[in-house]
Amino acid sequence: MSDFNLDELADELADFAPAKKKQTSYTPREERMIAGFEDIVRFFEEHGRVPQHGEDRDIFERLYAVRLGRLRELEDCRALLASADLHGLLSGPSTPAHGAELDIDDLASELVGLDEANDITRLLHVRSAEEKRAAEEIARRDKCHDFDKFKPLFEQVKQDLAAGTRVTRPFELKAEIRPGAFFIVGGQISYVAEMDDIFTNAQGRTDARLRVIFDNGTESGMLMRSLQRQLHDDDAGRRITDPAPGPLFADRSEDGVSEAGTIYVLRSESDHPFVAEHREVVHKIGVTSGSVEVRISGAEKSSTYLLAGVDVVATYKVYGVNCQKLEGLLHRVFAETQLDLTIPDRFGHVVKPREWFVVPLPVIDEAVERIRDRSITAYRYSPNAGRLVSTD
Repeated sequence: MSDFNLDELADELADFAPAKKKQTSYTPREERMIAGFEDIVRFFEEHGRVPQHGEDRDIFERLYAVRLGRLRELEDCRALLASADLHGLLSGPSTPAHGAELDIDDLASELVGLDEANDITRLLHVRSAEEKRAAEEIARRDKCHDFDKFKPLFEQVKQDLAAGTRVTRPFELKAEIRPGAFFIVGGQISYVAEMDDIFTNAQGRTDARLRVIFDNGTESGMLMRSLQRQLHDDDAGRRITDPAPGPLFADRSEDGVSEAGTIYVLRSESDHPFVAEHREVVHKIGVTSGSVEVRISGAEKSSTYLLAGVDVVATYKVYGVNCQKLEGLLHRVFAETQLDLTIPDRFGHVVKPREWFVVPLPVIDEAVERIRDRSITAYRYSPNAGRLVSTD
């Protein structure tokens, strides 16, 4: 085999080289059109459809939909992009955006500052469409046209907080969100004026549409889970308790009414598998005429306290009532969710503690509030509904 000179070999291959493309010069506007259309083509190839308008769409899809509509309307754009339109995207009808007219610059402005690379298809921290809708729902508020009806409620709540007849507590569970409840969120007092029927969302979680009034005269039709998320995300988010309406639950005795005792709610430190897994909702509910601290001393040696230490999570002073009857009333209200658990006592005898219930703390709070207004006898706790329900 003869040796080949590299120059000779290059000469022989030159005839087979593809013809060089003529260098085309584009204006900045044309370059933007081409780059923007390439984004639309890439979207079509990834999703198998043209981008669509709609608030339920991702911000990028909405941007591409507006852009495609503009390109279809301009003849010079169609001519410029004809060779790149392999899928016939420019030949379709121009579809207007639903609702208010959208501007591509307005949409693009929503993306400003998210990424310094100016490539909107490679943003690193863009929220999903679902997250964006949730944030928009929380932020979207309208003027409350009947605020005069609610203004006295806010004024009374502020007076109650100043007088100490209402207090604020950390927000814990979704069950605390109910009609008539007040919260502090985003530095404003909010009032749950209405709640629609509870439904199950696409993720299998319960939710409900609310009408929430804010003390600045605005309102929102947010979802219950949106308010829950906002309260959890706000380090200063709090719930406002209902007022204590007299000596039965006052902080001190009044008019000579002597203190009868304390309703107490405990959580167990037991390592029993069921208790450990559901510790946040397994509570002992009792009423004592003495000191709670004395009552729970030596808990780790008593089967009544599951042979473990306990934490006091809530107490309520009571005046002028029969503690034994009050305790029996509370136990009847929560009877359907009594903890079905047997353990051996320290002597080896099997016992079944009867004062433990699987119920969230906010529901116990509500039961206490209904004792205050004497309506508790018309309610019981439903484990299926996860709330107090009327017995009527």
